[in-house]
Amino acid sequence: MTQVRVLAGTRKGGFVLTSDGKRDKWSVTGPYFGGWEIYHMKGSPADPDRLYASQNTGWFGQLVQRSDDGGASWQPAGNDFSYAGEPGTHMYFDGTPRPWEFKRIWHLEPSAADPDVVYAGAEDAALFKSSDGGMTWSELSGLRLHPSASQWGPGAGGLCAHTIILQGTRMFVAISAAGAFRSDDEGVTWRPVNRGLRSESIPDTDAEVGHCVHHVEAHPSRPDTLFMQKHWDVMRSDDGGLSWTEVSGNLPTDFGFPIGVHAHEPETVYVVPITSDSLHYPPDGRLQVWRSRSGGNEWEPLTRGLPQQDCYVNVYRDAMAVDTLDECGVYFGTTGGQVYASADSGDSWAPIVRDLPAVLSVEVQVVP
Repeated sequence: MTQVRVLAGTRKGGFVLTSDGKRDKWSVTGPYFGGWEIYHMKGSPADPDRLYASQNTGWFGQLVQRSDDGGASWQPAGNDFSYAGEPGTHMYFDGTPRPWEFKRIWHLEPSAADPDVVYAGAEDAALFKSSDGGMTWSELSGLRLHPSASQWGPGAGGLCAHTIILQGTRMFVAISAAGAFRSDDEGVTWRPVNRGLRSESIPDTDAEVGHCVHHVEAHPSRPDTLFMQKHWDVMRSDDGGLSWTEVSGNLPTDFGFPIGVHAHEPETVYVVPITSDSLHYPPDGRLQVWRSRSGGNEWEPLTRGLPQQDCYVNVYRDAMAVDTLDECGVYFGTTGGQVYASADSGDSWAPIVRDLPAVLSVEVQVVP
């Protein structure tokens, strides 16, 4: 029997939400690592029972946890995230140079082919790789030591590498606030891929780096087509990030954090508009997911089952996920502790759970 497993990382622990293929009744287990911030939880596509979690607190620091039984039990993995090469600097909020300092892991991306291979995106912006199930880590330092890195500056959430897309020998990473980067040699060398991005806070609108990219997604069947939610603007690339065009269209606001792509319809895209970069809640207090079936520009609001008054939650960049069942399911979590699910591609929604701590990340697995 098919099982659907939703992994929710929150401000006060991780939770595993489980249902069958109908996705109408859910069981909730957790919190795992109660009291710790769980920035991200994700399962291995190569082994559905292999899960990884990024556990962090300001008191005790960073720890990667690993489960080999679908979340029933967990063991600490390795925690040596040492920056390689020359120290170098990056730009701080006020424009002064600052040395690199490891703070936390924002995103974990397991390989689709090998459950022991997993990548980690860090703050300050760096990319790490493990080939032994997270027990040891090495930095792919070509990213952080890129000649443009001295111009990278933190977004409001920090200088974080939050998006990792694996496409064989090609990889994409997005960093707030630096932009999107592409490697064609498995992470050895990198180049910025931000042509077409415009950012009001950057005096040079054609700047190669410095853009506050919030999240990037790609559909496996169209690796050259990327969708981006930026700090203002929803963007699309059809040439592997070499150029971008805006597809915000008729959205009520083009500010937001997550973006998702339908599992079977690569032109169907989901975003959650937020009022502005200073007002991190839905316009008019109405929580809406907006869907485009045309790859952008033409958008429709999805509201059935979502609160349409007095709702002032946010949805973070890693807090939306899409499953691979025939009737595609879409999931997102909020800072109010709700995790919403749609079993019909977004036409209707219902909360899986309502009263978790603020949700930082949502991922989903379909387990045979």
